[in-house]
Amino acid sequence: MRNNTYPSIRQDRSGLSVLSESFPTKNLGSEKEVMEAETSRLLNRWSLSGTTALVTGGSKGIGHAIVEELARFGSAVHTCSRHEAELQECVQKWRGCGLQVTGSVCDVSSPAEREKLMKEVDSIFGGKLNILVNNAAFGYRKPALEVTLEEYELTVRTNLDAGFHLSQLAYPLLKASGSGSIVFISSTASLLGIDTLSVYGATKGAINQLTRSLACEWAKDNIRANCVVPGLIKTPLSQWVSISHTVAPTLVGKEEFKAVCARSIPIGRVGEPEEVAALVTFLCLPTSSYINGQVINADGGVSINGNAR
Repeated sequence: MRNNTYPSIRQDRSGLSVLSESFPTKNLGSEKEVMEAETSRLLNRWSLSGTTALVTGGSKGIGHAIVEELARFGSAVHTCSRHEAELQECVQKWRGCGLQVTGSVCDVSSPAEREKLMKEVDSIFGGKLNILVNNAAFGYRKPALEVTLEEYELTVRTNLDAGFHLSQLAYPLLKASGSGSIVFISSTASLLGIDTLSVYGATKGAINQLTRSLACEWAKDNIRANCVVPGLIKTPLSQWVSISHTVAPTLVGKEEFKAVCARSIPIGRVGEPEEVAALVTFLCLPTSSYINGQVINADGGVSINGNAR
């Protein structure tokens, strides 16, 4: 057997990993055993087996895709929705596919219902939660001067208050898991000035900053926080949210929309919910353990496109 050597890794005084002197593989067993151990380690870094997750707003759109993706990677997922019949239909379908998914009815705009939801999650998962995805959202298109106080308050309660409060409630469960990950779902409306989306955009911009703050404050407890910023995605919400003021919501899904996409989105098309879910899942995997406090766009390049008119 060849006596190959590989660099070892040690930590310097700052805690950073650095290459050190080589060591012989004969001390680790056969070359085959070393390769098998390394393969197993890599596979575990790309698996969510044994983890638990809560995804809000999981019965449709991006939330639905996130639940499915996390479950397919091995996580036991609990989700919620305001609509019981729709939720139960989804849960039954997922269970029929062999996925570990449970669900409960919850309006995340209500503090009392948020507390009830987290108590259920605590009971189902035995006091430990690895993943929290704050996905549920509410919005509308209106000129700023026409927004009512009721509409303003409901948008803030659903999009900002819920994400913050659920993160607070989930904190002890995330800490108890030993490795917690929070992912907020934002919007390109948090980055771009869009006509008639003033309040929605403001709440999503606040979510971006909340992500950074929690990432700094809770890292010491092995809890990471990141944020995904979808662009225009094929969901029920895309019927009223557009990527810029030049995109009329009534065009979504129609032939005329292709020209708008080609002009505004470098990739030239609307995104799929699964493409956002893939990024969310990556941020929850062990392999992303050094990614913290990041606001990452999944928008086909629209947010950096200086050629859009």
